[in-house]
Amino acid sequence: MGSALRVFAPAKINLGLSVLGIVPRGEPHAGYHRLHTLMVPLDVGDTLSVAPAGTLTLEVRGADLPTDDRNLVYRAARAYLDAAGLDGGAHIVLEKRLPLAAGLGGGSSDAAGTLLALARLRPAGVDLERLAVQLGADVPFFLTPGAALVEGIGERRTPVALQPLHLVLLNPGTAVSAADAYRWLDDAGTFTPPLDVGAVRMAQVVGLPLPYLNALQPGVTARHPEIAEALSALAGAGLHSALMSGSGSTCFALAASRAQAEEAASALQQDRPDWWVRAASSV
Repeated sequence: MGSALRVFAPAKINLGLSVLGIVPRGEPHAGYHRLHTLMVPLDVGDTLSVAPAGTLTLEVRGADLPTDDRNLVYRAARAYLDAAGLDGGAHIVLEKRLPLAAGLGGGSSDAAGTLLALARLRPAGVDLERLAVQLGADVPFFLTPGAALVEGIGERRTPVALQPLHLVLLNPGTAVSAADAYRWLDDAGTFTPPLDVGAVRMAQVVGLPLPYLNALQPGVTARHPEIAEALSALAGAGLHSALMSGSGSTCFALAASRAQAEEAASALQQDRPDWWVRAASSV
């Protein structure tokens, strides 16, 4: 086995998430949801260690997850090796630090990190963008650094310059299936217009609450009241612009500084020791 390459797989938040509708029949990606979302990577996340090996093997630490093709990391590695036409495989160690099914893009980030690591270890001119879209809507975002406006089914990204963000992440321990969250939205038929990214950026500049929305939040909180409780707890901790990230169940709210975020996170963790709480900043 060759030397291992370590890769940080950052979490993300959705600084606003609008679902415009469903791609109609006859068009590419028919049946998928058309998104308009501002995604921001954070300085908290998982870690991958990837090394060349004779076969493809995956080891997971920190979570009880499958290590075969039911795992997105394994599927990403298999997709890269097959597309590259390479003999042999890789040994991958995934260290999970993010909660599962939490709206932070953990699995998608892990998959993108796997693609990037293999492209460095075993370069072969593979189209990583194409593989990423096939693996999941959030995976392409993690191929490039920085915040971006993400459109389509996740395949279109436009870099967005934002001021540094400091925030608190709060997860009440509830796993929410993204498929369920989108199905509840479909049942309600409450699709939403595109985000006003300019208004979000201006509010950040002048220090006002951010005028954003998460189209999935009403359906999820209606079925998981503990998520509404998490949003209230963040607001009660002196933070602003509380929102559910992605399909939940992690919520976040913004702080004026990293110090305020850390102080609020510490107080929230003391009040709710069973919840997952982290101070974080954008990267």
